[in-house]
Amino acid sequence: MSLNAGEVARIEDAVLTRAAQAGDVTALGLLLERHRAGMRAVALSILGPGPDVDDVLQDAAVSALRRVGGVRDPAAVGAWLRMIVRNACRSLVRGSVPLQPLDDLHLPAMDSGPERLLEQHAMRDWIWEAVEELSPTLRLPLVLRHFSTTVTSYERIADVCAVPVGTVRSRLNQARAKLVTALAAKADTSHADIAQRTRASRIEARETLDAAESGHFGKLLTERWSPEIALLQGDDRVGGHSLLVHAMDSDVEVGVRQRLVHVVAGRSLVIWEMDITNPVDAPEHCPPSVAWLMTLDDVGRVHRLRLFHPKPYRATSPLLPV
Repeated sequence: MSLNAGEVARIEDAVLTRAAQAGDVTALGLLLERHRAGMRAVALSILGPGPDVDDVLQDAAVSALRRVGGVRDPAAVGAWLRMIVRNACRSLVRGSVPLQPLDDLHLPAMDSGPERLLEQHAMRDWIWEAVEELSPTLRLPLVLRHFSTTVTSYERIADVCAVPVGTVRSRLNQARAKLVTALAAKADTSHADIAQRTRASRIEARETLDAAESGHFGKLLTERWSPEIALLQGDDRVGGHSLLVHAMDSDVEVGVRQRLVHVVAGRSLVIWEMDITNPVDAPEHCPPSVAWLMTLDDVGRVHRLRLFHPKPYRATSPLLPV
């Protein structure tokens, strides 16, 4: 019995997809190259000609790296890749962040943010080790774009990094290109367990919030964070240990509470995303959410902290939005 061209292509896609799920970056590269024309056609049909097309295709490539382990029908990977592009384009048009592929493409459910799938397949540690090979200037926008849940738009990343949106685009382009090279270099090396690191960071975040609510935030910072801890606005230092303790203690005293909703935990960069509850008599004391963007030193202590509030608000809290 002979197979037609479409059946042969599906078989070849299935073989390459399974190889990619086993950690073969070359196989994933072949899949992306094979379906590049179809992915570009989707982007052009929604966005029209322009630089956004290339941005969406680059985002789709990184998304494929992160999510390929969740493809349940390897022979239908082409449709899966095109759906990643379609969702990203539609979200870009609406001015929102990229959406996850639809359920009818057989992706597993993700019940607590985009890190869940990363924790479920074999490429997770490999990807993070490659991310760590990037310079801090390139690593921060890439992690925010692809692993955060609130600081993902070019505009918000530009605010965090204190650079123009055009610079964010340029750094993301450089980071994606370097990531592919770093992935290939890391393919045969051993990797840290990112799932274990993420679990440990969740515990640390909750212990930090518990310490704040019990009046021991300053003690915890002294014991666990770098003695040279700096609170940054962009790249400028605006305070240190004393300002952080005063601000947190003041917020807790008036009834402000933070609840952990998402963690991104690399070896050198950690993000804690929080929902904030204000007291009834001061509903605008703090914004509804905050992202703690933390750079770690060589021994894993928090060394630099940026606090980013995704939504503008009228600040009355002593811990100003940065």
